Amino acid sequence: MSSRISLSLEFFPPKTPEASEKLLVTANRLREIDPEYVSVTYGAGGSTREGSLDTVRQLMPVFSQVAPHISCVGATTAQIEELLGLYQSLGIQQLVALRGDLPSGYGQGGEFQHAVDLVRFIRKRYGQAFSIEVAAYPEIHPQAKTAEDDLRFFSEKMSAGANSAITQYFFNSDAYFRFVDDAFALGVKAPIIAGIMPITNFSQLARFSDACGTEIPRWIRQRLASYGDDIASIQAFGQEVVTDLCDQLIAGGVPGLHFYTMNRAEPTLAIVNDLGLHAPIRVKTSASPAR
Repeated sequence: MSSRISLSLEFFPPKTPEASEKLLVTANRLREIDPEYVSVTYGAGGSTREGSLDTVRQLMPVFSQVAPHISCVGATTAQIEELLGLYQSLGIQQLVALRGDLPSGYGQGGEFQHAVDLVRFIRKRYGQAFSIEVAAYPEIHPQAKTAEDDLRFFSEKMSAGANSAITQYFFNSDAYFRFVDDAFALGVKAPIIAGIMPITNFSQLARFSDACGTEIPRWIRQRLASYGDDIASIQAFGQEVVTDLCDQLIAGGVPGLHFYTMNRAEPTLAIVNDLGLHAPIRVKTSASPAR
């Protein structure tokens, strides 16, 4: 299988010194797959700004390109400009521009209402200094009124100057391909990279998916639930499911895979190995799932 497909990774800022040390070990393990870039998340309303900055600085010596997330809702123009200037001074050349969610208890506020406003602002103030990625939702943003509205908003972000998009994770390849076809029909020509979530913990996955609107197909949900607390079987089955999903995406011409690592190395390494995208990498093996 070709190794020319783009691979990228997402990390989140660790909350303790111990977790920070562990993240560095994880990052060095994942460097073996030679990702095109890695992204670093940004908390609701900028609540993890300092942690995000620290994580960006921590990862820059490890990877060739680090792309910080920037969420704009609730932020002022001055705050966004200060942050962008800081990233530019650090040599950052790529950003993930998001609307973001306000912390609990906050009303709608700030000078940016949508991600498209942030994209326009970056392009106006910084020209082409940054490559900009935005979010896409193959199964429709949970707050969108209709699929048509969601596609229109996505198209507007791309037209405003985004270079590419990363999707929310999904488990149905048809949803991705339909979204891409519909977006292209609206004139979107930039790459739409598939977001991939390794399956390692069923209760956590179900909670995340319910919150972000990702559908876990019934057959996957039922099989995962049947394993109970058998973590080895959950992980082995999850590896099989996600590897098959990636195979379908690659066969259909996906331009890239963006792994939501959850700050863990082994699940992503195992999938990349199974896909044959790189030379074999040593990973810890899990027991085969019950059949």
